[in-house]
Amino acid sequence: MTSSTTSAIPINSDIFYQPQDNEVQLFEYAYAHQLPLLIKGPTGCGKTRFVAHMADKLGRPLYTVACHDDLTAADLVGRHLIGPNGTYWQDGPLTRAVREGGICYLDEIVEARKDTTVVLHPLADDRRLLPIERTGEELAAAEGFMLVVSYNPGYQNILKGMKASTRQRFVALRLNYPDPLLESQILMAESQIEQSLAVKLIELAGSLRRLDSDLDEVVSTRLLIYAARMMSSGMSPLAVCRCCLAEPLSDDISTVEALMDVARLYFDC
Repeated sequence: MTSSTTSAIPINSDIFYQPQDNEVQLFEYAYAHQLPLLIKGPTGCGKTRFVAHMADKLGRPLYTVACHDDLTAADLVGRHLIGPNGTYWQDGPLTRAVREGGICYLDEIVEARKDTTVVLHPLADDRRLLPIERTGEELAAAEGFMLVVSYNPGYQNILKGMKASTRQRFVALRLNYPDPLLESQILMAESQIEQSLAVKLIELAGSLRRLDSDLDEVVSTRLLIYAARMMSSGMSPLAVCRCCLAEPLSDDISTVEALMDVARLYFDC
């Protein structure tokens, strides 16, 4: 099995998430009605944290899969392995979630091949079944099972996109970067940074995000949290801006220096 899967996270771990709108209620309604959920949003806006928070809130084990080009249906469902006593079957993360009534979260699902994601179809409609061809088992989803997938719409192209037949099986939710006030509250909650520094970081982020035509990605809330944590520990603000914002956003030296010029408008040391 590939290393893209993780084991279930422990529940009741008080995972912090600051709601932007009605996403918590939408998730709860989808869960109550046994509906699969599709979450769309840019990189680092909080999609994965939101799912972890909701799994914790609902008291369900969470199995996360980071999707990629080489992900196979066997990586999701399971495979036969060879052990000291012969061959044995090992469930994949999707199968474990189905058996246990957990939440299976497929992160960046558009990165997976379309012939891999079709295994989700009978789970994502009213059948809620997972056929396991290699064992002949037809597994009915246990009470509490939920399928959640996410992707960044900015990465979609002709070759990487969800099949229409897959997309229309999901309730969809769009997340974005929080508004400035909310984002500053998130930074303070995540890092214990001083409010004045948090406000400056958010103002800088706003300026950098307006430069998105010159960047492959805009600065994410995730990067801002990294920056806030390092600033709150005493690191020089400009050094933090370089290592947490400018360098992660571009490999081009002139672009990095241009981003640092913007940072110097907000931080002078």
